[in-house]
Amino acid sequence: MKIISASRRTDIPGFYSKWFLNRIQAGFCHWLNPISSKVYRVSLLPEDCLAIAFWTRNPKPLLPHLDFLEQQGYYFYFHFTIIGYPKAIESHNPPIEVSIETFQKLSRRLSPDLVQWRYDPIVLSDVTPASYHLERFDLLTRQLEGYTRRCYFSFVDFYGKTERNLGKVSQTHGIKFQRPSLEEKSRLLQQLHDIAEPRGIKLYSCCEDALLGMGVEKAHCIDMDIIKMLRSDSDLGLKAAPTRQDCGCVEAVDIGAYETCMFGCTYCYATNRRDTALKRSQDHDLEDTVLWRPQTLRGVDLATKEGGKKQKKPVTPSPVFIQPTLFD
Repeated sequence: MKIISASRRTDIPGFYSKWFLNRIQAGFCHWLNPISSKVYRVSLLPEDCLAIAFWTRNPKPLLPHLDFLEQQGYYFYFHFTIIGYPKAIESHNPPIEVSIETFQKLSRRLSPDLVQWRYDPIVLSDVTPASYHLERFDLLTRQLEGYTRRCYFSFVDFYGKTERNLGKVSQTHGIKFQRPSLEEKSRLLQQLHDIAEPRGIKLYSCCEDALLGMGVEKAHCIDMDIIKMLRSDSDLGLKAAPTRQDCGCVEAVDIGAYETCMFGCTYCYATNRRDTALKRSQDHDLEDTVLWRPQTLRGVDLATKEGGKKQKKPVTPSPVFIQPTLFD
């Protein structure tokens, strides 16, 4: 049995719920290795899915289908990101008031233990200084008190694509981004902890072990403890499977695709350009076995590519479906 991650690479609940539900009904999907482009088949049958970890900024499209998923025998929990940066940094996120309302609704439907809040990543700049985060964090913890027990955070990583995108924001909007020292991070975290703790929310550091202590625990986003809460009857033989340094996750299969999330967050490591994501969304086929396929695989039966199988004669491609925008 496997944990399904849906998905670190894109927002499946927000943009691709219909595709996901189609694949649930079919009992499997494909995913493409982003480096080798090898094709892998992933069983989505209930008996093969230990649990599903949803990652999202907008689970609203999936909410009406939670009953169906439970009736079919699936177990799941959510990582729900709410920060509320200025438009120059988060260009197309849902309004923060809507996100809070949706978070509360989801938590009432499931449990505060199964909806994890992500205040992630923390971006420091001259328009989002420490004082900005303290004020925003106070607002959010007041609204989310009783609706979640955990807050996962990290400070933005300046990967090559992230640095380029933030550099464009600097040029366009005149924003000056900061690289805080460990001491500056620790000072801010102590203040965030002091805000969150009285409201029953514990801080979890994602991939930054140097920040542990002071009431901050190590994050396990694909978390054995949560899986045990969901599947107390199962024998969990899961191995640690870190995705990067200091990652505390156990093994999971991610079924998403890079460059397909349309929220346009400039700090994102998974989507470099929003216009690329929009184009790939237009190419997205609800009936396809894979969330998105490159031009080289158009018309190819991916079953012939599994595990290095030889390709059969190409089949006629499915009609192209144009995904509506989030707020249509």
